[in-house]
Amino acid sequence: MKKIIILASGNGTNAQSIMDHFKEVDSVQVSLVLSNKPQAFVLERASKFGVPAMSFNRSAFAKAGTVETLLKAEMPDLLVLAGFLWKIPESLVKLFPNKIINIHPALLPNYGGKGMYGMNVHRAIIENKEQESGITIHYVNENYDEGAIIKQATCRISQNDTADDLAAKIHKLEQEHFAKTIEELLK
Repeated sequence: MKKIIILASGNGTNAQSIMDHFKEVDSVQVSLVLSNKPQAFVLERASKFGVPAMSFNRSAFAKAGTVETLLKAEMPDLLVLAGFLWKIPESLVKLFPNKIINIHPALLPNYGGKGMYGMNVHRAIIENKEQESGITIHYVNENYDEGAIIKQATCRISQNDTADDLAAKIHKLEQEHFAKTIEELLK
């Protein structure tokens, strides 16, 4: 049985999509959901799927902290960042080489880096009058959004699209591709 642990910071729609995708797959289990925000709705979503979930603070996430100890005990096949906003400590990157993935709401290497998440990305893309955007699923390394690209999917941007319109297009791409890409990586 392959194990996935999801890290998320907010609402958890991508986490829910992943849990929903794998609930009928006998060979893969979402074994835990972790959040850096105790009120994050993703924790409630996990509970509805019967997936253990917990929140943690900065000190628990630091090197040799509670989270690292928990992850060593679980030894997941994949750590999936689904809207997780903290930088992954280098100790975890070294502990799980090429086993931590993230989804970014733009076509990296453009519009990545510290502070480039969610609506910040969508607004920047619209302000720069880009004609295309998309998602990037990539491995996590010690730098924000610089790990090797696993998959990208694109969408067109019309002249009249707002940041909210783009966010809706990106969300559709995330829902369509993230869980399937995870499944491919676990084969």
